[in-house]
Amino acid sequence: MTNNNLFSLIQSRYPDDMSQVFLQNPGGLSLSYAALDQGTARVAGTLRHLGAKAGDRVVVQVEKSAEAVMLYLGCVRAGAIYVPLNTAYTAAELDYFVADAKPHVLVCRPESLDTFTEIAADHNVAHTLSLGLEEGGTLVDAMDRVPDGDGAVEVRGLDDIAAILYTSGTTGRSKGAMLSHGNLASNALCLHELWGFVPGDVLLHALPIYHVHGLFVALHCALLNASTVWFLPKFDVAQVMPLIPKSTVMMGVPTFYVRLLDQDDFGPEMCDGMRLFVAGSAPLLSETFAAFEARTGHRILERYGMTEAGMITSNPLNGERLAGSVGFTLPGTRARVCDDDGNTVAMGEPGTLEITGPNVFLGYWQNPEKTKAEFRDDGYFITGDVATMSGDGRICIVGRAKDLIISGGFNVYPKEIELEIDALDGVSESAVIGLPHRDFGEAVTAVVVRGPSLHVDEAAIKSALVDTLAKFKQPKKVFFVGALPRNAMGKVQKNALREQYADTFSGS
Repeated sequence: MTNNNLFSLIQSRYPDDMSQVFLQNPGGLSLSYAALDQGTARVAGTLRHLGAKAGDRVVVQVEKSAEAVMLYLGCVRAGAIYVPLNTAYTAAELDYFVADAKPHVLVCRPESLDTFTEIAADHNVAHTLSLGLEEGGTLVDAMDRVPDGDGAVEVRGLDDIAAILYTSGTTGRSKGAMLSHGNLASNALCLHELWGFVPGDVLLHALPIYHVHGLFVALHCALLNASTVWFLPKFDVAQVMPLIPKSTVMMGVPTFYVRLLDQDDFGPEMCDGMRLFVAGSAPLLSETFAAFEARTGHRILERYGMTEAGMITSNPLNGERLAGSVGFTLPGTRARVCDDDGNTVAMGEPGTLEITGPNVFLGYWQNPEKTKAEFRDDGYFITGDVATMSGDGRICIVGRAKDLIISGGFNVYPKEIELEIDALDGVSESAVIGLPHRDFGEAVTAVVVRGPSLHVDEAAIKSALVDTLAKFKQPKKVFFVGALPRNAMGKVQKNALREQYADTFSGS
């Protein structure tokens, strides 16, 4: 029987020389492929020792580290479902995720252990462990107590869930996208070929590993290529620049490229050995695309994806990469542009992008109603992004049907923030919008109508949100108005607000 566990695919691509380095950083970290295989086997054995069975959830909120990568791959190896959480989430947000995912195991940072233990007790979670950068944590202690030999790769089918990634909802309630072993494997195999990975490629990785881009797209491509990865805890331009001449591929969000262009000594010589720069997670401005090419001679390859489908489109490796276009659908993925009723619009006309293919997720965890609402009867997933498609199939994303802000590469749904602001004393109602920002792409901004009490101010609102919302969701600016603009049907006209405050961050 064929084992379709994603980890089996990864194992089949190991280098002949297992002493080859997989992860490294300038600080001295060096993890070989042999150590990776041994470490993931120990993680898998530890999960089994703790009673975790295939299909049980493991919720994780830890810092980026080699150990965190082994934890992810060890979960997959054991057949458990990996549920990564953004490290910025607050205790209030974490409580919701744990209640929804119903994990068998929680893994957190050592400094969060007390908080997680309380949350675990409230939701009958069997085990709570910690994983740290230096002190190791209780997960490492647990691994040390488990004998070797229980690291078998659990047999999984293509439609068995490998991971659940939470994505914010337009109603304020986050929903878990169920990604199968088949989803992840098909996307990884496609991108590895499409982006021309070759022996000797070295990946520069400065992305977080709690979302699709850094965890799946970047690491899976490297693993299928048996590549070495420069593995940085975060994007620090002073750390990244010396590593560019030692790398051949870099994946980043547009902010990375903006910050590189801000450096006077960043130029073509530094990029001589680079084969490919990839951008995603947020729209790449045409100005950034043009400036980067003028400075380095390299055209950034922009692609488009989302939590529910991994990568969906890509500009070509060999062919014209156009600013403002996200290229063509990946092999095996089909797309169409439709009106609100699901009817295909004329070529070149804007409409909602709908997709189908082996990369498209199984649905939303424990939310069949939402799943049904997001799929057409013929199986196409409604992305919520407004796009145009040319006669040759090239796609441009021109807007969003869903009320979404993308700030620093992270998805932010205004309704979640509006609910928190509207509950504050002194607030009558609010509207949250995204405004152009050179560094973040869009900056979260709140427009607030005061209630009978006129004493609430910007500082009070920002302070009230610190403990309830992750930092990337918190408004960078709060404006106060007498009334929100509305159309004849009473709907808030956010377009008018975006136009009114468009220049707020123009000097940023």
